[in-house]
Amino acid sequence: MSTVEVIILAILQGLTEFLPISSSAHLILPSAIFGWQDQGIAFDVAVHVGTLLAVVWYFRQDIGRLIVGWLQSLGGRHSTDSKLAWWVILATIPAGLAGLLAADYIESYLRSPWVLAATTIIFGLALWWADATAKQNQNMEQLNWRQALFIGVAQAISLIPGTSRSGITMTAAMLLGLDKVSAARFSFLLSIPIIALSGGYQTTKLMAEPERFDLNAIFLGTGLAFCSALFCIHFFLKIISRMGMLPFVIYRLILGVGLLIFLGWFAG
Repeated sequence: MSTVEVIILAILQGLTEFLPISSSAHLILPSAIFGWQDQGIAFDVAVHVGTLLAVVWYFRQDIGRLIVGWLQSLGGRHSTDSKLAWWVILATIPAGLAGLLAADYIESYLRSPWVLAATTIIFGLALWWADATAKQNQNMEQLNWRQALFIGVAQAISLIPGTSRSGITMTAAMLLGLDKVSAARFSFLLSIPIIALSGGYQTTKLMAEPERFDLNAIFLGTGLAFCSALFCIHFFLKIISRMGMLPFVIYRLILGVGLLIFLGWFAG
């Protein structure tokens, strides 16, 4: 990978991992459009580590409370923090199972630009509908296990490229009545175990098929993904409380339609 490719792909991963616009679409498209070679498993692991470190650092106080609450719940002491910790665990299970059962199928058959275009548009419209019609009168601490499981099932659907993990989990959360910021915060907390699982899966693949990699690209990619993800989380939470999801919906529609035009032009 060239330095330019490393910079672009790492920043894209950091920004799009948490924005409701699909990180997979933005990582696949440069390769499809510019003919770049696949970045390799080692780089995938590096940028996942960067985004994981960013979300853990940003929510370190929340995570600390959830861990303490969860440990206390094992001894019979329950609290809002302990319930939320259990809901994060529960909501992670569907995506974990879906990844184990369907990862190979998705990798083989669904990572196409046509699928990316369709899911970008469809789930962008779903995000708009949830933002425009849902009551959004509930905060994150009021979640129950059924709602957490529903959001977890939505997260499992995000394994389809172009869906956007953060986008569909926020959509599901808002449809259940969570306000925008609470929906985003729960989505970000929910990203921690799933990014860790994804990074772990990629690491096992790397160990099974060791590849030669550039340490400079790995460190640069990790650092840039960390910085861009941290920037994204901070400002996204500020933006949605003022502007809602509409800017991201418009972006998704432009991206999806533009991709369809691009594909149709080349197909013709």
